[in-house]
Amino acid sequence: MSVLSKVKLAFKRYPLIGNCLTYGTLYMGSEFSQQTLIRKVFPEKPKEYDFASVARYGVLGTFIFPTMLYFWYKWLDARFIGTSPGIIVRKMLLDQFLISPPILITFYIGMSIMERKEDIFAECKEKIISTFKNSCMFWMPAQAVNFLLVPQQLRVIYVGTCSLLWVNILCILKRGEEPQDCSYNVNKTKNLKNKGLDIE
Repeated sequence: MSVLSKVKLAFKRYPLIGNCLTYGTLYMGSEFSQQTLIRKVFPEKPKEYDFASVARYGVLGTFIFPTMLYFWYKWLDARFIGTSPGIIVRKMLLDQFLISPPILITFYIGMSIMERKEDIFAECKEKIISTFKNSCMFWMPAQAVNFLLVPQQLRVIYVGTCSLLWVNILCILKRGEEPQDCSYNVNKTKNLKNKGLDIE
C-alpha cells in the first residue's frame, strides 16, 4: 500500500484526528507565512520569527477549532440534506450567525489567555463587532462553495485552506503601506486564521 493510500485510509478511519492535524498545520502555516511577509520580506531590516505566536496558533488550530467545526458540520449536514438553493442559504446563515460568533470569541479570549494579558476580554470587546461584519463578506460566499461542492469529511480542511489564503491575501493587498503598517493591520485582523474571519 502506498503512502498516499495509507493517508487516505487513516483519514477515513479517524476523520477528526486527520482534520485536527491538517487544520492545525494550515493554521500555523498561515501565521508563519504572514510573519515571513511582515518580518522578513517587507521590512528593510528583517526581524526574527515569533515562534511563540506560531505555537499559540497551533494550540487553537489543532485542538480547539477543528474539533468545534468537525462536529458542527457533521450536525449541519445531517440536519440539512441536499444542495438546493434553500438548503445552501440555510446552511450559510446558520454557519455565519450561529457558529462564527463563538469561534471568534474563543479566538480572542484564548489568545489573550495564552499571551497572559491582564484583561483577557479587552481585545474581544474591541474587535468582535467589526471582525464579524467583515467576516460575512468573505465567508458567506466561501461557505456557499463549501456546502455546494465540498464533501462533508473535507469541510474543516477546506475552511483551513481558505483561512490560509485569506490572511496572506490581506497582507499582500497592503503592500503599498509601510511594512510596520502592514504588520499592525494584520495583527488587528488576526482572527482570519481561526476561521479566516477577521479583517478590520
